[in-house]
Amino acid sequence: MNIEDLERENNEGIATLPLQERRKFLKMGLAVSGVFLGGSVLSLTSAVHAADQIAPEVDIPTDGQYPYPKHYGMVMRQNRCVGCEKCVEGCKQTNHVPDDHGAYRTAIQSRVTIEDGAEKREFRPVLCNQCNRPPCVRVCPTKATYKDPATGIVVMDYDKCIGCKTCMAACPYNARYFNEEKYAIDKCNFCIDTRLAAGEKETACAAVCPARVRIFGDLKDKTSEIYRLLHTPDTKIWVLRPDTGALPNVFYMNG
Repeated sequence: MNIEDLERENNEGIATLPLQERRKFLKMGLAVSGVFLGGSVLSLTSAVHAADQIAPEVDIPTDGQYPYPKHYGMVMRQNRCVGCEKCVEGCKQTNHVPDDHGAYRTAIQSRVTIEDGAEKREFRPVLCNQCNRPPCVRVCPTKATYKDPATGIVVMDYDKCIGCKTCMAACPYNARYFNEEKYAIDKCNFCIDTRLAAGEKETACAAVCPARVRIFGDLKDKTSEIYRLLHTPDTKIWVLRPDTGALPNVFYMNG
């Protein structure tokens, strides 16, 4: 699926995370007690004391709830993407995504800019951001969508879903769709049931990418490639829609 022109580009609110703040953000036992504004994190504090500094309606993770035994995330090395959409096809085949218009678990956004008088096309892979504070989970009336306690991945219980689409409206990333075949909402789940459960180490989209744009792994594993990328000094890392306070586990960089 190809989404042209990035209609919400001006409202995305991309924020950069300097290395020291990034280390704090990813470090176990710390919670963000502010929001991303102007490319910075207002404050970070021990999760034990965070509840005193944040509005009471915000669900603050506590010991035993966050982080998870494995804490999966993905880094997108954006400037490597050539828009071939092999990731989209690999995802469809692995996760049986229907061919219906609007049905996708991952997509490639594209836009054309003018640089030195020449056209330049930029591609951006997008998918569910597997948020630490997912708005979709908060609004679901039947608890059909939830954070997997073993991995932190946001997953769906199709049997509980009533198709009300409340979670679709709440998702800041437009990353959910209504699956007519299942009569339930569907979305990317990092291939938790189709690949991770079978012992695979990568998602389908990451495995088929010829340019290795997508780096998937456990954010807690200090020996993993994703951990190395996120903790490399002087590397610019950004997230999409930081203004929502959802705290995504999908990060972007130029690689």
